[in-house]
Amino acid sequence: MQNPTDAPVSPTSLAAGLRLPTNGLDYAILAIYFAVVLGIGFAARRSVRTSLDFFLSGRSLPAWITGLAFISANLAATEILGMAANSAQYGAYTVHWYWIGAIPAMVFLGLVMMPFYYGSKVRSVPEMLLLRFDRAAHLLSSILFAFAAVLIAGVNLYALAIVVEALLGWPQWVAIVVAGAFVLAYITLGGLSSAIYNEVLQFFVILAALIPLSVLGLKKVGGWDGLVDRLTATHGHNFTTAWGGTGIGSANPLGANWLTIVVGLGFVLSFGYWTTNFAEVQRALSAKNLSAAQRTPLIAAYPKIFIVFLVMIPGLVAAALVPNIGRSGSGLQYNDAIPYLMSQLLPNGVLGIAVTGLLAAFMAGMAANVSSFNTVFTTDIWAKYVVRGREDAYYVRFGRLITVIGVCASIGTAFLASSFSNIMSYLQTLFSFFNVPMFVVFVVGMFWKRASAKSGFWGLLAGTVTAMVNYFVLYRKGVIGIPTDQGANFVSAIAGFVAGAVVMVIVSLFTAPKPEAELEGLVYGTRSPGMAEPPAPGDEAWYRRPALLGWGAVILAALCYIPFSF
Repeated sequence: MQNPTDAPVSPTSLAAGLRLPTNGLDYAILAIYFAVVLGIGFAARRSVRTSLDFFLSGRSLPAWITGLAFISANLAATEILGMAANSAQYGAYTVHWYWIGAIPAMVFLGLVMMPFYYGSKVRSVPEMLLLRFDRAAHLLSSILFAFAAVLIAGVNLYALAIVVEALLGWPQWVAIVVAGAFVLAYITLGGLSSAIYNEVLQFFVILAALIPLSVLGLKKVGGWDGLVDRLTATHGHNFTTAWGGTGIGSANPLGANWLTIVVGLGFVLSFGYWTTNFAEVQRALSAKNLSAAQRTPLIAAYPKIFIVFLVMIPGLVAAALVPNIGRSGSGLQYNDAIPYLMSQLLPNGVLGIAVTGLLAAFMAGMAANVSSFNTVFTTDIWAKYVVRGREDAYYVRFGRLITVIGVCASIGTAFLASSFSNIMSYLQTLFSFFNVPMFVVFVVGMFWKRASAKSGFWGLLAGTVTAMVNYFVLYRKGVIGIPTDQGANFVSAIAGFVAGAVVMVIVSLFTAPKPEAELEGLVYGTRSPGMAEPPAPGDEAWYRRPALLGWGAVILAALCYIPFSF
């Protein structure tokens, strides 16, 4: 638990001193961006004729488009603000969320899991559980995912509201309504295609915002060497290393040791998020063929390796300029790192690009969750359990309606994030509750033929309940001593994974397995006709080979650790 003397400042609003000196040029840049976003929505509407077009872009998009959309959907403002907050609070340990907590799982998704997802022609991740297990596992996973998607979309809206209120002076409700309305407009108009093409645009706008902020931040503190010297003097040597102080029993800012980092973050949390989070997988499922679907997360892995510098450096700079950031008396919370540097460093024009980049990031993250929510709710809940057998046009109309409901529900959940000074801690908590139990069900079902149909439901339920009990009862009530929220998230993820796996094994031993004929294309070592498609013309080129791309990303990420290991 946190030391009372280091208690974070109130997270209900950002510091009043962060108001930006915006002018007409900055607002003109913002207006142009919103106009382009809506234009893409109207253009994409013409391609929406069927429910497959609306929910999965007709499975027609090239790999480079889906790859950029994949990383943009992840690079939400919660990621930007949250990872900068992580860096201000925990230091260079943030690299773990990228190099060990993302890249291996993204490669696993592309090389191992996408052939199952894409080859089985499912429209969503929960639908895969329907094929491998039974309706109970499918319905529970659909409900849990829909609930989580609304909560995470609410985090984006909450973060947007407090940032825009502080930076531009807009009331929180205005920021929420404006951003929600634009996301709602372009998703209901053009479905997933609109969301994806906007995410490609948003990726470059986000980079245009983060690059000057990182460069000017480093210049402010005397370059990288000056930054390291400042942080070493105020926070200790371990603050600027990846593995310093992570021995079992050692103290470090993150409050986790190498074992919980490698197992809790590097395996359980990361694989749980990247391989089962439909907000990401949906982008790959919209690719034009299996090769493009496999390459989607692999293409995204390369920018993911380097984006850590653009979110970590601002957090480290903020910690150097305000050594007591996030603590009582500083007037700033960890989430203020990016807005604080924007208010201190950026001139007009660049300021407009930065604000636009932040709004683009909020909208990308929210759109990813809203578009995945409307797909799961429509195809996995409504069409299978409530209103079955209607014409295709009905489900397109319902998909647009549930998008409206999803955005409204996200507004209602936005303020649940207000109890966390570090919104990334809140997101990691949600992932340990919802993504990790789903991952254990997937991985056991995919690699063990004996896993019975009923084991999926009970494993998912056991994993979710165990993770919640560990966090809310054992950690929050002080039954077990864990120094930080992030450390507690790692432990909750491990506990949920182990509990889900154990329950699945026990239930499988006492219930009948599914017939082998029904497991074709659903268990590793079996193949379905859809997975055996021949490569498209030109797919033999080296840069189109998934295995080569995947192993290249893993090796590059491992090499990046070297400068941060001492």
